[in-house]
Amino acid sequence: MTDVQTGPRTVGVVGAGVMGVGVAQNLAQTGHRVLLVDVSEAVLERARAELERSLRFHGMFSGQKGGPRPAEVMARITFATGYDGFEQADFVVENVTEKWELKSPIYPVLDEACPPHACFAANTSAYSITRIGSLTQRPDRVLGMHFMNPVPLKPTVEVIRGFHTSPETIGTAQALLAAMGKEGIVVNDMPGFVSNRVLMLTINEAVWLVQDQVATAEDVDRIFVTCFGHKMGPLATADLIGLDTILYSVEVLHESYGDPKFRPCPLLKKMVDAGLHGRKNGRGFFEYGAGAGA
Repeated sequence: MTDVQTGPRTVGVVGAGVMGVGVAQNLAQTGHRVLLVDVSEAVLERARAELERSLRFHGMFSGQKGGPRPAEVMARITFATGYDGFEQADFVVENVTEKWELKSPIYPVLDEACPPHACFAANTSAYSITRIGSLTQRPDRVLGMHFMNPVPLKPTVEVIRGFHTSPETIGTAQALLAAMGKEGIVVNDMPGFVSNRVLMLTINEAVWLVQDQVATAEDVDRIFVTCFGHKMGPLATADLIGLDTILYSVEVLHESYGDPKFRPCPLLKKMVDAGLHGRKNGRGFFEYGAGAGA
């Protein structure tokens, strides 16, 4: 059940990729029971291995002495390929790849599997929360929670209010984030919201600079880091997020607004087609050693 002080205690996490693993880890580290779902045992085994590696080699991301041991964190996570147990979920965070044909079928299934009080949060970088809510019988309990990568290290989450999202749902989400040690900044629903409406344009334009041979990837990022004091340049950021995810997000913005300023750079498409996805597989605009994935 949901407690007004601590937020939901049982949370379903749909999607065991980079973001889903990070959300599951952060939740389990802060005492929540987690139901982590993906399409195959192979994906779940990779997720389990990544969680164990993260907890073992990087320590507890919370940075607090006396925190739960890795074995305790892992014991709070149930791995599954189906939605058995979601009748106990107070809250669900969906982290599926940014493709509508993959995301949209999940919400009617969640509607059937979850109790009436459960809230659904789309961890999306671009899709309309109002559109996602329309796939359910509970649009007032649907919102966006745009986590940043790596999830356990980032203190702030962009919370998106859809057209029908109720104040009570926003309150439940804020309580959950507070229990996770995070602050939620609430914004209104337009594709891309605040962060990615600006960031995706910046990254896409940086890719154009490389394609047009204005500067190398190294020099583009060096200007942002040394001139503006950014911790990471736009192209290294793209590698961290995943170039495939960047492309999907830019395509959603282009489709949603019909504005040519969001037209994906051909070089970005070419790199994704070539399998250069960034840190997750070792090479994007920069090269990364084995095990460098987030």
